[in-house]
Amino acid sequence: MRVPAAVTVVEVGPRDGLQNEAVAIPTADKVAFVDALASAGHRVIEVSAFVSPQRVPQMADAAAVFAGIHRRPGVRYTALVPNQAGLDRALAARVDEVAVFAAASETFSQQNINQSIASSIAAYTKVIASATAAGLGVRGYVSCAFGCPFEGPVAPEAVLAATRALLEAGAYEVAVSDTIGIAHPGQVRALLDRLLAALPVERLALHFHDTRGTALANVLAGLDAGVTTFDAAAGGLGGCPFAPGASGNLATEDLLYTLDGLGIATGVSIAGVAAASRALAARLDHPLRSRYLEAARASSSSA
Repeated sequence: MRVPAAVTVVEVGPRDGLQNEAVAIPTADKVAFVDALASAGHRVIEVSAFVSPQRVPQMADAAAVFAGIHRRPGVRYTALVPNQAGLDRALAARVDEVAVFAAASETFSQQNINQSIASSIAAYTKVIASATAAGLGVRGYVSCAFGCPFEGPVAPEAVLAATRALLEAGAYEVAVSDTIGIAHPGQVRALLDRLLAALPVERLALHFHDTRGTALANVLAGLDAGVTTFDAAAGGLGGCPFAPGASGNLATEDLLYTLDGLGIATGVSIAGVAAASRALAARLDHPLRSRYLEAARASSSSA
């Protein structure tokens, strides 16, 4: 297996991790969570989303969270935006970077943003141009790249088309996303083989959910294909409010434990991330899904 010297971990816990939580998380706790993750060494943190508070109530305080965080030099504090109005709010909040999200599934695109894939790409092309003109980098996501909760299997050509469209519109990178955690390593490698035949590997990232327990195996398949940027959420938080059956993201602690074991540098402290997760856990109505944290709890209780 190919093992790179270093990997970039994009921390999505404050946004993708918290967006589906049923319990309202106080703004101050979100701010403390972001600050703790930055203290742990993260260099890219997706802080929130400037989306409709009616559709995603947990993100209603995005501007307040950005106003409250203590910005560390060298850390990029990013936000998801669905349209020009979201971008305008993000600019007012002084974000460092924005992300836009398309889908490889027509049905999911309609369920998620009430637009066809083609319409969403056309709209995002304008958003990306506006963000670029304002001096912001833009990251893209392609949802349901490995399967859709409504349509089932998704054609690799649909993933390639959406990914290429976002890159051609000006996104510097696209996170190919397993929104419902259905991917397995063979599928990951097959899709990457198709994508990498047409696109440079340095423009691709991978975003896995761990619904079926395959996220880390999928990371290994991605590493072997040459990918060096992976999304993860502290504690294994997450889920998509518009994707039935989607559970938590790949836990940052579990990813770091694996990468540390392989001798791959990340610059992120697993102890620091674990502390951030444990502090937030007191505000949740369920245990965190991270296997690393579960093992630490078991070890502590048996000591």
